[in-house]
Parts: sequence; structure tokens; C-alpha cells
Amino acid sequence: MTAVIPSIEFFEGLPEDLSGVSLRRNRAGVRIVLFSFDRLRAIDRFNSYTKRFANALKLTDSEGEISIEPSSVQFIFGGDEGDELKRVECKLEIDRDDHWERLMRFMQRYAEANGMEYGEAKG
Repeated sequence: MTAVIPSIEFFEGLPEDLSGVSLRRNRAGVRIVLFSFDRLRAIDRFNSYTKRFANALKLTDSEGEISIEPSSVQFIFGGDEGDELKRVECKLEIDRDDHWERLMRFMQRYAEANGMEYGEAKG
């Protein structure tokens, strides 16, 4: 059996490199995940992928596939002219415990496969 390398994709077959992640909870108890990407391959090749974007982020690991629609995607620009893409932030809102637990298992696998440290805040 072939091991599945955890991946994050906006477009099928075009894995992205996660730069950072932040986990929060709003006042209503909804869990919020903020993925940050310093660069998106999807932007580099946007014109050739426009028809395959399903408005969902696809997370794949050995347990299967998660398809989740972001509540927002923000493009942050900077540089001298203000037109240099600095990062992209993708916000996910998760209100079900079973979905949260599944996402945490994905994040553990993704972090391990990509040499990232991952853990819940202490205290």
C-alpha cells in the first residue's frame, strides 16, 4: 500500500505549501482555523485552472479527503508599490466536534510530513 502524503489544494492536482496556521474560537463557540500561505501555486497558474476550482479547499491524507468551503480568503499585498503579494489567508469555520477532530488529525499528519511543529497552546 502506498502512503498518502498530506496535501492542501485549492485546485485539483496543485498542492499548496502551508506557511502557518492559527486556531481560534469565537464568542459563539465556533472554531476558526486560519491557514496562511506565503505563495500560492494556484495564482501562478490561475488562468489554466479557473474551471476546476469548486470554491472549496481540499485536504487529503491517509484517512481520506476533506472538502471545506472557506468562510473567507484574504489576499494581503505590500511592497513599494503595494502590488506585491505578501500572503494569502484562508479562514475556515468549524462548528461540529467530529469535523474539528478530523481536521486536527489532518493537521497532525500534515505537520509531521512537512517538518512543522504543531500543538495546542498551553495554559
